Amino acid sequence: MFYGEYKHGIDKKGRLILPAKFREVCKEYRIDRFFLTRGLDKCIFMFTEDEWRVQEQKFKTMSFTKKETRSFNRMFFSGAIDAVPDKQGRFIIPQYLKDYADIKKDAILIGVSNRIEIWDKKNWQEFYDNSSGSFEQIAENILNL
Repeated sequence: MFYGEYKHGIDKKGRLILPAKFREVCKEYRIDRFFLTRGLDKCIFMFTEDEWRVQEQKFKTMSFTKKETRSFNRMFFSGAIDAVPDKQGRFIIPQYLKDYADIKKDAILIGVSNRIEIWDKKNWQEFYDNSSGSFEQIAENILNL
């Protein structure tokens, strides 16, 4: 559903704009609400409301008697906030999420199929540089091709 890599700056009011391609997807699928939370690798995860409910159900089935499960759920859900982009596709990212992801001014939004990830430009470049060389090896390991 969401694909591609886009650079956008955060404006003076703390708003980020959804890339035009993502807004087209939102229009096509009638998506008007997202959930943002702490992601992995120092990024912010952005889920559609439907996908958020799917993820929420998965986490509800995990045993809360396990310390790792409790810790993950606390970080994941305590960081969550809903966001409704305005008519221009702008939405506010809370400061605590920007701090978590080290986002100051320039952000990279990447489509990862069922979610959007929001990265600090420098952190994304470092991740990309460190991962691109092993892309084929990773594919071989996880895809069994």
